[in-house]
Amino acid sequence: MIMNEKIIEVKNLSKHFGQVLAVKDISFEVKRSEIFAFLGPNGAGKTTTIKMFITLLAPTSGDATISGYSVIHHPAEVRKVIGYVPQMISVDGALTVQENLMLMAHLYDVPYRERNERIQQMLAFLNLEKYAQSLVRTLSGGMIRKLEVGQAMLHHPHLLFLDEPTTGLDPIAKRNIWEHLAELRDTFGTTIFFSTHNMEEAEETCDRVAIMNDGEIAVIGSVSELKDKTNKKDATLEDAFIFFAGNSLEPGGNFHDIKQTRQTHHRLG
Repeated sequence: MIMNEKIIEVKNLSKHFGQVLAVKDISFEVKRSEIFAFLGPNGAGKTTTIKMFITLLAPTSGDATISGYSVIHHPAEVRKVIGYVPQMISVDGALTVQENLMLMAHLYDVPYRERNERIQQMLAFLNLEKYAQSLVRTLSGGMIRKLEVGQAMLHHPHLLFLDEPTTGLDPIAKRNIWEHLAELRDTFGTTIFFSTHNMEEAEETCDRVAIMNDGEIAVIGSVSELKDKTNKKDATLEDAFIFFAGNSLEPGGNFHDIKQTRQTHHRLG
């Protein structure tokens, strides 16, 4: 269900933190209805780039447009057409599933008369109907992630951003999350853009992958294209990463990255 229309267009985008250049003059495009991944270790610049896309960080230079809106000049319009699921927990464990959805419907300014219907539709889509009145803190990690996806989709965004969407989840929960994400794309035409350092996840789910390392994009293409370019028989995606980025893919990261990942694992249980 890939369309030629561009939903993201990035031109010479950079982000400095003092003397540290976290994102280095990157340019690329994402097509509407694509499932697209940033693949790379913690600290590669994936999350920083996504935060610029969702207008949480201002670029130091360059620009990006989302559905034709500049993240610099039209941030309010950008926020209306995107949804975002962060790596860390973004739901309130003291509220019920339905209360969390209602809160987000209000924050996303979903028309009042449509809120209940949209919430019921999302509960049905995610198979969470029987948990509507359950406190979120009693749910499994996979259910929490599904709820977060549901929250981010209530205002019918064109594009859904996810930062390490399956960190801390068991294999069954991971598969279930991706079944729902693929269905979002196939049913509603939603573009899925996610970051990961999980080779298997990228290989199984993506239309295209961007290998990112040290703030730069080394290469973009389908998994098969990247493997072919290594000229190595029976190449793996890790082989492609080493070929283009010059080093093996290890989670790595700084103290903050490691602490955040461990906290996510603990909270999703």
